[in-house]
Order: sequence, then structure tokens, then C-alpha cells
Amino acid sequence: MSLVLRNLQRAVPIRRAPLRKKLEIVRSILGVQKFDLAVICVDNKSIQHINKIYREKNLPTDVLSFPFHENVKAGELPQPDFPDDYNLGDIFLGVEYIFQQCKRNEDYYDVLTGILELLCDSKQSFPAKAIVTGDCHPWALSPAGLHTQHGG
Repeated sequence: MSLVLRNLQRAVPIRRAPLRKKLEIVRSILGVQKFDLAVICVDNKSIQHINKIYREKNLPTDVLSFPFHENVKAGELPQPDFPDDYNLGDIFLGVEYIFQQCKRNEDYYDVLTGILELLCDSKQSFPAKAIVTGDCHPWALSPAGLHTQHGG
């Protein structure tokens, strides 16, 4: 199904084609290609606003995910009854926050984490880091598919 990738921020330049390609790799690895998924890139101000509304935390963050389906058990895919329900949900990436954290040499796997949050009750139920630390490293991106003028 479809992958919607929107860039609603201007704080960090993003190379959308490589990010889309890597998102498709993640969807393939996780076996969720038949589900719709939206990934929205936002700045610190926007992600902080969303975080405040939905989590009551007045801070920017790296990723917020909003699942389409409720009550899906950890590690299981949704079992939609109707074609229009083949949707994982929405992932908001705080790309400005991610970029700031990556400049500090921290490991971030935000796209994968967001998708896993849509699929699992908790991040611990699926070893996100194990997927991305093997020889095939689909996250070989400058922060989460971001490209900066400085090459970092």
C-alpha cells in the first residue's frame, strides 16, 4: 500500500528520496508493505506542541507514533476487516531534535522505532537495535535520512 512522506519543517534539509527508499526497506523487513503508513517530518516547535497535547510533556522529542489500530498485541500485525483499514498509522519525526542528538554522537533509530511503536505495546517486545546493527545496515543515513549542508 502507500507510504506518505511529508516534510513540514525547514530547520534541517532532508533528502526525501533516500529516506523514502530506506522506509520501504524497513517496511519490507517488517513485512508491513500491505499497510499504509505516514511519516511526517517536523521541527522542534511542532513536535513539542504535539508532545504537549498527547503526552502532557512540554518538550521536543525524536519520534511520536499514533497507531491506526487499537488493542493489537505486541509483535502481531493488525488483522483488518476492510481494505480501508490496512493502515499502520502516523509517525511524526522531530528531525531537528534528531539532528541535534546525532551531532552529539548518540545512536538513533527513529524511523524503525516509530514503526515498531505502531506494531508493539512496548519497544522492548521487538529488538529494534538488533535489526539495524547487522551487516545490512539500512539506516546508513545522516540522521534518519537527513542531509545537511555540512555532510553530517
